[in-house]
Amino acid sequence: MTSRVLLVTPPQPDAHDTGRGHPERPARIGAVLAGVADARLEDALVTSAGRDATRAEIELVHDARYVDALDDFARAGGGHLDPDTVVAPGSFAAACRAAGCGLEAVDALARGDADCAFVVVRPPGHHATGARGQGFCLFNNVAIAASALVARGERVVIVDWDVHHGNGTQDVFWDERRVVYVSTHQYPAYPGTGRAEETGGARAKGLTLNFPFPPGATGDVALDAVERVVAPTVERFTPTWVLVSAGFDAHRADPLADLAWSAGDYAALTARVLELAPGPGRTVLFLEGGYDLDALRASTAATVATLAAVERAAEPRTSGGPGRDAIARTERALAD
Repeated sequence: MTSRVLLVTPPQPDAHDTGRGHPERPARIGAVLAGVADARLEDALVTSAGRDATRAEIELVHDARYVDALDDFARAGGGHLDPDTVVAPGSFAAACRAAGCGLEAVDALARGDADCAFVVVRPPGHHATGARGQGFCLFNNVAIAASALVARGERVVIVDWDVHHGNGTQDVFWDERRVVYVSTHQYPAYPGTGRAEETGGARAKGLTLNFPFPPGATGDVALDAVERVVAPTVERFTPTWVLVSAGFDAHRADPLADLAWSAGDYAALTARVLELAPGPGRTVLFLEGGYDLDALRASTAATVATLAAVERAAEPRTSGGPGRDAIARTERALAD
């Protein structure tokens, strides 16, 4: 039986113009939407243009001074927040819509409109801290949605399979007992955080799970981390929602990293993460990274087909790479 997948994405093109040659470019959204089309979900696909996040919703995560400064910077013509992070005149509006799309996805699932959701937006979000945009990110979309859920009394698991550690998300929920944050990522790599020993603050010890994989790690290692460490933690935590920072830059073709995953690995990981949720209508994926357009398209198709429980051919899964010692380090860190 197929599952209904809600696709939440703003009207295209967006106004977040990062400039010629920037890897986080508008064409990424086109590749993702092509991948969704490749999955051929037909009547299983529900679509929404989302909405803008309100100022109060954004400030669930972000400091008011940062929000004001970002708005003013965009109105003045923009520029660079750091060498990688561009603000265009339309970027503030695009970031508000990106954050609001995640909130709309949560609300739509709560109403029973679909069985799961995929939020396809830019700019991405997981590097943005409460007071700073960085790493291509302006507002932390997944953290805003999670914070809104926590404010309603929900318990949230965030699985971040982007190849780069979601330092912003970790920072937001470091000491939050109602959120489990899980990250599989390449290490060392940008932003330099995400060691196995980073397991949460004093009030939330053991609720941050980091798996710093070496270059060349294959998809089977990530699945092993879920089976050995993540699934038992989630079972004890009893979440009411599962949110995913779905970066597709761990694919072996991606130009910004050196893991060795395939589109088939994303399908397998999606299937396993769906099992972590308490039931249908409680899983939302948020687009993060992924910079090779062909790999992004193929990985999206495999992921969305899995969300819908539709059989579609994908690249073979990968195995045999390094990284299981990283799982062991995380296990030891959580035991300390």
